[in-house]
Amino acid sequence: MAITKTRNMLIDVARQLFAKLGVDNTTMNDIAVASHKGRRTLYTYFNNKNEVYKAVVESELDKMIKALQAVVEKDLPADEKLMLFFYTRLDAVKNVVARNGNLRADFFRDIWRVQNVRKTFDRKETEILKEILQKGVDEGTLSMPDVDFTAEIVHNALRGLEVPYIRGLINPKDSDNKRRYLNISHLIFQGIKKNKN
Repeated sequence: MAITKTRNMLIDVARQLFAKLGVDNTTMNDIAVASHKGRRTLYTYFNNKNEVYKAVVESELDKMIKALQAVVEKDLPADEKLMLFFYTRLDAVKNVVARNGNLRADFFRDIWRVQNVRKTFDRKETEILKEILQKGVDEGTLSMPDVDFTAEIVHNALRGLEVPYIRGLINPKDSDNKRRYLNISHLIFQGIKKNKN
């Protein structure tokens, strides 16, 4: 328990330094001094700054995955759960950015450079989406030719909405943006082709 607590504290100190100084400008010595643990303790947990950085990214993405898993556990119809998933995910990304230097672009851009971590996050997120979509198909509220492929498309669409959402161009909590929220909902659930019936 003490090992995990110390490691998590080092990760949090490093995250704060990366957000404040940038990853390139932060040294292992900076992390050791700021954590009040010393270099020996830091090197007990991490061999180099890249390992620390990877641990910081994993920690941030783990918070996002936990928020998304909490959505799946809610007792809601699949269509409502899907919309909640979208905005929970976008809020989680926005919170990561805010926590790491308020749109300090380096940090968020660099998160996605850690390919193995990104692949793990993408896979977990897509699995959560599949679960929601399959529930909708099973309960008869959603219809699609291929749940797996639809989950991949939705996942990639969400990634494309991250920057506009972070910049406030899409914000369902703002009454002026209710129309945007409804438009996204309509696009997802009704599409853009007019039904001839």
